[in-house]
Amino acid sequence: MREHLQTMSQSIQFLQPRAAVLSARDRIVSDLADLLPPDCLVHEPRELMPFETDAFVSYRRMPLAVALPKTTAQVAAVLKYCHRYGIPVVPRGAGTSLSGGAIPQEDAVVIGLSKMSSILELDFFNRTATVQAGVTNLSISDAAGPQGFFYAPDPSSQLACTIGGNIGMNSGGAHCLKYGVTTNNLLGVKMVLVDGTVLDVGGKHLDAAGYDLLGLVRGAEGQLGIVTKATVRLIAKPEGARPVLFGFESSEEAGSCVADIIGSGIIPVAIEFMDKPAIEICEAFAKAGYPLDVGALLIVEVEGSEDEMDAMLADIVAIARKHAVKTVRECQSAMEAAAIWKGRKSAFGATGRIADYICMDGTVPLSQLSYVLKKTSEITDALGLRVANVFHAGDGNMHPLILFNANDPDDAARAEEAGNQILKLCVDAGGCLTGEHGVGIEKRDLMRHQYSDADLAQQMAVRAAFDEGWIMNPSKVFPLEGRD
Repeated sequence: MREHLQTMSQSIQFLQPRAAVLSARDRIVSDLADLLPPDCLVHEPRELMPFETDAFVSYRRMPLAVALPKTTAQVAAVLKYCHRYGIPVVPRGAGTSLSGGAIPQEDAVVIGLSKMSSILELDFFNRTATVQAGVTNLSISDAAGPQGFFYAPDPSSQLACTIGGNIGMNSGGAHCLKYGVTTNNLLGVKMVLVDGTVLDVGGKHLDAAGYDLLGLVRGAEGQLGIVTKATVRLIAKPEGARPVLFGFESSEEAGSCVADIIGSGIIPVAIEFMDKPAIEICEAFAKAGYPLDVGALLIVEVEGSEDEMDAMLADIVAIARKHAVKTVRECQSAMEAAAIWKGRKSAFGATGRIADYICMDGTVPLSQLSYVLKKTSEITDALGLRVANVFHAGDGNMHPLILFNANDPDDAARAEEAGNQILKLCVDAGGCLTGEHGVGIEKRDLMRHQYSDADLAQQMAVRAAFDEGWIMNPSKVFPLEGRD
């Protein structure tokens, strides 16, 4: 398996390791040991193995060393040292990145924030939470829940993924149709710049004066600095919430229904999509009671008072009937609602039980949803592959899971080609390369399909203003050529 993965890794290139850094490895490890407590530095080969990849497991590189600081001051000390000697740095949260955003390289020091995992303050008067970057997404809602609040962005990996990683990739989730993604729920950060300077951006207030530096940090994929602390919004729990299953004859009908729901002015809290392969995979795992005689289903969740939910669902059902809906099943209990969401949240893990897969992440206008679903099937069929579609339909954030055999290099190559074609399709349909997974290495070489040379040059100039030596997560996001 490892030999095959090394073969695959030739299709996406990394920067050549810096020879001067590699030759100084022993000195670098010794110097880092002077900056960090003994339990905060990993450098033995066996101990480095868990850090050689992230959730984009087709690619892997063994890092030079891993720093696991406990404080902002320790992060600053390591960055200042690496900046002084031109040592590449790769920030890492929980390693759940599906685009290879946390994959290191041989001359890099990984700075992992897993030890910075404290919730520092829950301020219910101002409806904010201040947390360290290593806090998991779900733990914020768990801590605020007894007081009637929650943190809205909810990626499928929310049990494991951390706030620092969410900020880096501008993560979303099922309930972001109504409440927005990370960028809409982040108020302030403490971050360490490449030279060790500590910067506070934003805070508990609604908007900060001056340039929108917070807007630059969100979604920067660890290339402008390392976030060590964040202040996020807390939202009051709704009076009630009710998910409903809608089954359709085809994916095209389901996609058209989504477009009509949003076009009518109705904004449910979530609209999630599954096609037939995804339904069968998730039902076999979660036993959620999904209908197996349909070509696609939607999970539509509404919230509010009983009267508000009844009125909204009546309008949604009326729209669904225009698209020949076959099944309408409203949850009758909290247990049934939990089962429905368990199936959706388990989709990626459930798919991994039956095949290797690449999870893509492109976004398209809702008016193009049916068209892109149809073309996606044509792309995978032409390459002799299977695809399971499960995604955030309400905002057009698609997640086709391309199934393949990781032990077959030809199959793996076809899967990557299918992924590239699907992402280009999303852009050509008026969408973009990513909705919430980020660019990482996966989409880096497709950036030229979305942006002109002038666009990329301007973006790279902004990045270089923060990191002139390009040592922060250097092989990611931008094409390797043209960085000078």
